[in-house]
Amino acid sequence: MESVPAIFIWLTPYILSVAAFVILLEQISYLKKKRSVPGPSFVLPFFGNVISLAWNPTSFWEVQSAMAKSSDVGFSVNYIIGRFIVFIRSSELSRKVFANVRPDAFHLVVYPFGRKLFGERNILYMTGQEHKDLRRSIAPNFTPKALSTYIELQQRIILKHMKSWIQMPESNTKPFPLRFLCRDMNLETSQNVFVGPYLSKESQKRFEVEYNLFAAGLTALPINLPGFAFRNAKVAVSRLVETLTVCVEDSKTKMKSGEAPACLVDFWMQEIVREAEQAREKQPPHTSSVELAGHLFDFLFASQDASTASLLWAVTLLDSHPEVLERVRKEVAGFWSPESDKLITADQLREMRYTEAVAKEVIRYRAPAAMIPHVAGEDFPLTDRYTIPKGAIVFPSVFESSFQGFVDPYRFDPDRFMEDRQEDRVYKKNYLSFGVGAHQCVGQRYAINHLVLFIGMFTSLFDFKRYRSDGCDEIEYLPAIYPRDGCKVVVSLRCLS
Repeated sequence: MESVPAIFIWLTPYILSVAAFVILLEQISYLKKKRSVPGPSFVLPFFGNVISLAWNPTSFWEVQSAMAKSSDVGFSVNYIIGRFIVFIRSSELSRKVFANVRPDAFHLVVYPFGRKLFGERNILYMTGQEHKDLRRSIAPNFTPKALSTYIELQQRIILKHMKSWIQMPESNTKPFPLRFLCRDMNLETSQNVFVGPYLSKESQKRFEVEYNLFAAGLTALPINLPGFAFRNAKVAVSRLVETLTVCVEDSKTKMKSGEAPACLVDFWMQEIVREAEQAREKQPPHTSSVELAGHLFDFLFASQDASTASLLWAVTLLDSHPEVLERVRKEVAGFWSPESDKLITADQLREMRYTEAVAKEVIRYRAPAAMIPHVAGEDFPLTDRYTIPKGAIVFPSVFESSFQGFVDPYRFDPDRFMEDRQEDRVYKKNYLSFGVGAHQCVGQRYAINHLVLFIGMFTSLFDFKRYRSDGCDEIEYLPAIYPRDGCKVVVSLRCLS
């Protein structure tokens, strides 16, 4: 009887032959999908180019962009952990992907394991009439009347946090990163704007803990076992939705009594209550408290990461463009002063046209959600010459679109959004920061207002200076794009005399 080592030695050539054959088939499959599109001619078995992506995401996507520029097709391809990927640089082709989110074309992904974390009923993954009905029910949340209510809530939280920053031991002399400070400010702002009086102080603290657990699980491997980040995130989402369900029930009761809305959930429930009264016997879709709480959580989540990134880029870009900073300060001073007890009104905010132009240019120049991943549910003809294969992960680049079409696109120039130029209208097809089509961001006006208020108050309250270090302004994917150093600044109170 032969020994085990001898049998293994005898089998080794066959095992190696099978492995080589599988690798060859994988390579042939990749090249068949790639065709003549720019992309690597050879990829590592199974892993593909995941090492370069994990090691330096910024460099990886820059290479993909360079490959896409190298031909007239407007996109490039690659291979990552067994998945064929398509990176789209062309604005026209990116819009084509956004416009075809449906079961037989593209499925929105956003986060790698988002469906397992958020659930299939999340608004991100809805399509068709169901999705249209839900967006229609959301519309009352962002009317001018509703937005004017939020503006006051936003300012009070922004001011509260900024005043706490100046009390920090590091202020005046030592640099400190703004990233987590802005994140905490945004989370409290969202809590107050979205569910206002329905969260107690104790509930707000628990909410913050649960939300941080959720955020930590967003990019974790989907290991649904106790002790793992993904499991903690799933449990946290369940608890957050439970908390928000109570808020929804309380708001419904308040709106049924005829009281005036005081926050986003009130404006939403006011419309829900009205529809329910009209329907009488049959309950309208998307009106159960648990489902509404789930969608309310979607709003909270959507308003965090990208918004925080934009605040940091605003500080970074204003520091490096003192002439823009001076114009912002001069405009804001005509409406608001830190020494005043008054807040900026909705009408005054609309008059702050240059500051709004700065906010729009920040979002163009450093689009926080740089890419919006989709999966091809079926083979899709992207161009006359190329069909994206089923199962491919497609990355339309909002970031790359922002540097196409616009006049001198690589220059930070807020004037492009002023009345005499209106490049956001002239080059509308390239301004994709808030998406296009059925899944275009429904809260974009709220997001712009928040950025304008932050810019106006931060620049009026503080003298600030970026702490410069090697690579501090380089892009870091987290997964929104941030300044690599978390935006380290030295701040001090301005002398307004």
